[in-house]
Amino acid sequence: MEMIVPIIILLILSTALIKKVNIADTFCEGAKENLLLAFELCPTLILLMTVVSMFIDSGAAEKISSLTAPVLEKLGFPEECFPLALVRPISGSASLSVLDKLLARCSPDSFAGRTASVMLGATETTLYTITLYYSAVKTKPDIRVFICSFAADITGFIFAPLIVRLFFSK
Repeated sequence: MEMIVPIIILLILSTALIKKVNIADTFCEGAKENLLLAFELCPTLILLMTVVSMFIDSGAAEKISSLTAPVLEKLGFPEECFPLALVRPISGSASLSVLDKLLARCSPDSFAGRTASVMLGATETTLYTITLYYSAVKTKPDIRVFICSFAADITGFIFAPLIVRLFFSK
């Protein structure tokens, strides 16, 4: 198992030698393209990080969570996890921050702590990933991409408390 990476590197180098590809030039060209891409994506990423920070710091996530608490309670979804469900599709670092605050308030072994951990592992930073990918390929995403991605996230959010109850019920 520990030989997989060296074998892959050896295969790449062998293929490059057989095809007479200049590895250094190819690597530098790819690095240059990716640096230019990163530079082009910076405004989008800065906008996304600013909006997420404003949303969290304004208390809007907490306010929405407290407003939806009665419905969430009836559904068996921990109220403390709702801000994470709001932020997770937008930003990975913001959702880690929300998780950190949640785990500081609730025990990591609590129902809310375990549910939040499962939610983080079972969902994706949907908007961030879609924005990055479609900016890189310079096309606009189809609405079906958003529908399928959010359906997958919602499924993760719905099943997280169910899985925690299934595996951690006493």
